[in-house]
Amino acid sequence: MVNKIRNFYLIPYVLWIVLFVIAPIVLILYYSFFDIEGQFTLSNYQKFFTPVYLKMTLSSFWYAFLITVFSLLVAYPTAYLLTKTKHKQLWLLLIIVPSWINLLLKAYAFLGIFGTYGPTNSFLQAIGIGTKQILFTDFSFVFVSVYIFIPFMVLPIFNALEELNNSLVDAARDLGASAWTTFLRVIFPLTLDGVKSGCQAVFIPALSLFMITRLIAGNRVITLGTAIEQHFLVTQDWGMGATIAVFLIIAMAIIMIFTGNRK
Repeated sequence: MVNKIRNFYLIPYVLWIVLFVIAPIVLILYYSFFDIEGQFTLSNYQKFFTPVYLKMTLSSFWYAFLITVFSLLVAYPTAYLLTKTKHKQLWLLLIIVPSWINLLLKAYAFLGIFGTYGPTNSFLQAIGIGTKQILFTDFSFVFVSVYIFIPFMVLPIFNALEELNNSLVDAARDLGASAWTTFLRVIFPLTLDGVKSGCQAVFIPALSLFMITRLIAGNRVITLGTAIEQHFLVTQDWGMGATIAVFLIIAMAIIMIFTGNRK
């Protein structure tokens, strides 16, 4: 009887997975075997392994890697300091709140901040450096991306640090370990699951960014997400766009497998 009830409650979950996860993936795989004229072909997969798309793939992974590394470098110390503050839940909320704001609004806000007459260039002029071209550069793209993804890196690391048994840290210090050694040998290894979860939450969506590449990078940064958008909305070559999406899904699955918990 209990198993029947449990199976009954599983029905909505299974339907959701089938309709919104499995079905879209099957549709993408189906469209990848058709050319722009609707004819069955394997040329899309052959085209993907040409230098143009391979270079785009490497570029996507490189920028996703940079965004993830910089997010981790900022998020880990931030999460660690949050666990030591008095009103940590309030500070954590203030970090998470920006993620509730629409991504497009945040991107347009940075257009003003980094613009020629924005506050950043006004500050540079005030200190004697002068006006600089900040927008439409690799720096602006990575900076804005890191800002957007920071909350998704901070939260899992913060939770991992909160669950850390502080008696292990005290034991390491009592045994003569320095603060740095304690961090490397005790704190970081015990919070590695949080780090891996944060890296998943940042690296995977960073692979498919496209709106920020348009608004902030001015199309100087071309990623797989940008190519998918172009093929679906501009060239109307749904087959090639679906093919790129297939490889993107495969890459994401591999990343999740390698960064998943093995217990």
